[in-house]
Amino acid sequence: MTSIDIETLLTIVYVLVDDWYQKEGHLFMKGKAGRKAVFTDSEVMTLVLAMAFIPFPSESQFLGFMRGNYLGLFPRLIVQSEFNRRARGLRLLIEELRRSWIAELGALHETQFLFDTKPVPVVGYKRSKRHSQFAGSAAYGYCNSRHLHYFGYKLVTVTTLNGLPVVCELVPANLDEREAAEAVLFCLYNCDLVGDKGFIGQEWQALICQLTGNRIWTVKRSNQHDQNPVAFDALLCSLRERIEGAFNEIQNTGRNLERLLAKTIVGLSTRVIAKIASHALKLLLRRDFGIDVQTFILSPA
Repeated sequence: MTSIDIETLLTIVYVLVDDWYQKEGHLFMKGKAGRKAVFTDSEVMTLVLAMAFIPFPSESQFLGFMRGNYLGLFPRLIVQSEFNRRARGLRLLIEELRRSWIAELGALHETQFLFDTKPVPVVGYKRSKRHSQFAGSAAYGYCNSRHLHYFGYKLVTVTTLNGLPVVCELVPANLDEREAAEAVLFCLYNCDLVGDKGFIGQEWQALICQLTGNRIWTVKRSNQHDQNPVAFDALLCSLRERIEGAFNEIQNTGRNLERLLAKTIVGLSTRVIAKIASHALKLLLRRDFGIDVQTFILSPA
């Protein structure tokens, strides 16, 4: 794999983003009121995606780093408050860009997928939620695999067998795993999906298959009457490890998915969309340029 510096990465990302914007993205912005911005949408989207690779906990710190080191690439860089507003306004355009990368990576032709949920805390567990923007939307939940009590959401994700997220959705943390999965399962038809034991339930699985044609496969519990063949369970377990690897890669590249520091629902959705889109970008960079982006480690001054 090729080793590159941040300036080269930013240049490549900008070219990819702006090429798509000039070809397709601008069509989604037709009819948008107001004069044309001096700092372009492509530049905003480039920096939003780059934040997932450069490990600053806050947006203001990231922009300060860009202003201090890469102002030559972004000479008209706007202040943090305006950048945050622009980023939130472009979140759906970033999602469209992500979908175009998914198509380019060939995921739309897949029929076998993995799916799982991941906790996304938003407010401290014991902190008062009365005046929080997330009150009435987020909920208290428990992650059994990590023995984690938290207040926030579940990120429900369907990925290809090689770890590319195809469909994602945020749901309240207190939803049952199967109910949470319904937020994404109705986006697919006639596919095979491998999940963990949280998605066990013959009646529920049969209903999903009847409504969508999707077949859900899970390892059986030891006390269930009908058991899978041992070799089939071993295959399911090996496939399950792939989505854990995808979540781990998303979690540990750049900004931590569990510490996005968002204060509003729109802000949170913007940062989650950016994280998932940057993961698709990472796979695209790996395939087309031989660049394997992990996380840039910033040397102390």
